[in-house]
Amino acid sequence: MTVISLPDSMQMLFEPSRYKVLYGGRGGGKSHSMAKALLVQGMEKRHRVLCAREFQASISDSVHKLLSDQIHELGLSSFYEVQRSVITGRNGTEFLFAGLRHNIASIKSVEGCTRVWVEEAQTVSKASWDVLIPTIRAEGSEIWISFNPELDTDETYVRFVRDPPPDAIVEKVNWSENPWFPAVLRQELETLRERDHDAYLWIWEGHTKQVLDGAIFAGEIRAATADKRFTRVPYDAAKPVQTFWDLGRADMTSIWFAQQIGFEFRLIDFYQSRGFALDHYLKALQDRPYVYGTCWLPHDAKHELLASPRTIEQQMKDAGRTVQVVPRLLKVDQINAARTVFGRCWFDADKCADGINALRRYRYGVNEETGQYTKQPLHDDSSHAADAFMAFAVAMEEGGDSGWAKPLKTDVGWIV
Repeated sequence: MTVISLPDSMQMLFEPSRYKVLYGGRGGGKSHSMAKALLVQGMEKRHRVLCAREFQASISDSVHKLLSDQIHELGLSSFYEVQRSVITGRNGTEFLFAGLRHNIASIKSVEGCTRVWVEEAQTVSKASWDVLIPTIRAEGSEIWISFNPELDTDETYVRFVRDPPPDAIVEKVNWSENPWFPAVLRQELETLRERDHDAYLWIWEGHTKQVLDGAIFAGEIRAATADKRFTRVPYDAAKPVQTFWDLGRADMTSIWFAQQIGFEFRLIDFYQSRGFALDHYLKALQDRPYVYGTCWLPHDAKHELLASPRTIEQQMKDAGRTVQVVPRLLKVDQINAARTVFGRCWFDADKCADGINALRRYRYGVNEETGQYTKQPLHDDSSHAADAFMAFAVAMEEGGDSGWAKPLKTDVGWIV
């Protein structure tokens, strides 16, 4: 019989529950405790354990090493065999590792998982959760979630902390609950508490931020939140839906769906994925009950192919779509256009959840030498949705004969 030591707050890991959620600041022992508990449960009974996170470019990005280290430290090497990409037990227990964002379609085919551990879950998107959760349907299956919170509007925080499902055990775990908290980290903690108390609360006490450091649309997000413009936004069948695209190959292809109602711009839907040819995204449009106006494409649509000998612009026109190509502007001008239009935008909080989250996380890069923010945005998985939103803003400025009417502001109000 293997005996492991866990903080008192972690005993819930051995209580049956569909969801087990550990969140909080650094040093609480969340990941180590989940790893130990899963290894013990995998010895007591045959389990198929999927260890997932939103982004996993290689096995080194996963908890594979953490589990391997724990197997060694707990003296479990006679039971578990650590292979390059899986870990197996003598009773048939196996640990699998996968990234959600890039492989969410293949996750649907994972069958028989009795445990899922989602690590660093603060970045998991609504789309990923919506696919993962119904996939895990074995009798008695459990979903374990560990993360350090960032924004209180992040999908994981909202779904499992702010409004948790009925069969969920949710524990906030900080350094103070960890009896083995190392002295070297205690010194770092005290130093940060004296120098930057807000940063201390986020890093060590698990408080959330309103916006991320360096967030480009921080002011606009705050204003939209205060004005309650992240809400339910219904589709108006009397108005055409315009779509605004950012194209990707290995990167995301992102699409915003918008309507102009009076002087308001209503973002009613959002979709993104990667690794597909254009037909996939055209089907995403067809599957929605909208009457479409113009598809606004980025400048690279004139030469981007997406697995075809014809350009995206040509393919879209051949598919019967009305197409306009958004003029190419400097990034600073695109950002300014987005800031200008943001105050007139209403977003459907549910259908646009992943797009809104990307706008919250779109931020400037940091100079590694100086530690200062650069003038260029960071290129990451948030930038594609942001680029598509900026295409929307630039297209709004262009107006033209596309049916996307450009409002004019006068002394007495807006003319549309």
